Amino acid sequence: MEGLPGDPVRRRGHRAGSRPEDLLSGPRRLVLLRHGRTGDNASGRIQGQLDTPLDDVGRAQAAAVAPVLAGAAPALVVTSDLARALDTAAPLAAAAGLTPVLDPRLRELDLGAWQGLTSEQARQLFPTEHEAWRRGEDVPRGNGETYADAGRRAAASLADHLTGVPAGGTLVAVTHGGTARAALGVLLDLPPAAWPRLSPLGNTCWTVLVEGDVGWRLERHNAGLGPLVGAATGAHDLGSTPVGGVTASPDVEPVR
Repeated sequence: MEGLPGDPVRRRGHRAGSRPEDLLSGPRRLVLLRHGRTGDNASGRIQGQLDTPLDDVGRAQAAAVAPVLAGAAPALVVTSDLARALDTAAPLAAAAGLTPVLDPRLRELDLGAWQGLTSEQARQLFPTEHEAWRRGEDVPRGNGETYADAGRRAAASLADHLTGVPAGGTLVAVTHGGTARAALGVLLDLPPAAWPRLSPLGNTCWTVLVEGDVGWRLERHNAGLGPLVGAATGAHDLGSTPVGGVTASPDVEPVR
């Protein structure tokens, strides 16, 4: 990623904005990082806002991704307050010399009665909702939230935290699959009907957006480490080979 990991000054530990030229020029960058794997991810259960912890693989993923994203010298690390996100953010923030900022607006979608179910169980118990969702309709599953609801709250959160990021600086936001997709749709000003075309992030995979004159531009999507928790292709390469962790595909429910 140009101007971030390859910058020898920043690799020595300088924060974006610590040099005079950083305060005067350069676009800000936003990195949306999905949490590491949980037991429910592994078993295919829908978590929503259930507060499930990382499993052993997820903790290893969080440890592996931390130095990669810390190498971008983020000005701020903000995270969902759910344990799986916070425990992914903690080693990253520590590696960057920061304290993570908790924001419940970055939580996963509230899926109400769907939470804790497999997709097949949801289909059997809520056939009308499930069929509408499979058609791409933004329905409030389980009498919970819609993607539009999550997109609005997450985008508002990011806008608030970006006020503290200087020109040339980077904000890393640790969040969840569904919320990341919804926030990305809002930030790119995409119509909600197009949001399902955005591939869901794999565990500890990330999206990079760059601020421009006409809004945010998508620079990388679903970048990550190699299979499971393998080494990155570059020492601090924010464009490492996708996809790490649980492989994402259009057929995988991202709201986990």
